[in-house]
Amino acid sequence: MGLFTGLLTLPLAPVRGVTWLAEVLTEQAEAHLYDPGRIAAELQDVADQAAAGQLTEQEAAAREEDLIARLNEGRARRGGTAPGAP
Repeated sequence: MGLFTGLLTLPLAPVRGVTWLAEVLTEQAEAHLYDPGRIAAELQDVADQAAAGQLTEQEAAAREEDLIARLNEGRARRGGTAPGAP
């Protein structure tokens, strides 16, 4: 049965390969997006830009909120808890 199933599903092999590649790329992108070290560096960059006068306080606060939300989302994804949970 395994050989027969393999022969019947052989035309789908490229689709399975593309699907696998899309999953791997998604995992890598999410790992990059939710990386705590990267988010900390971005928070420091926002603080430096605000101190240099390149950002207003409102812009800096909005960007910091976005980054903190991203950090919390990343923690929730790794820990399996819902965002905003204690």
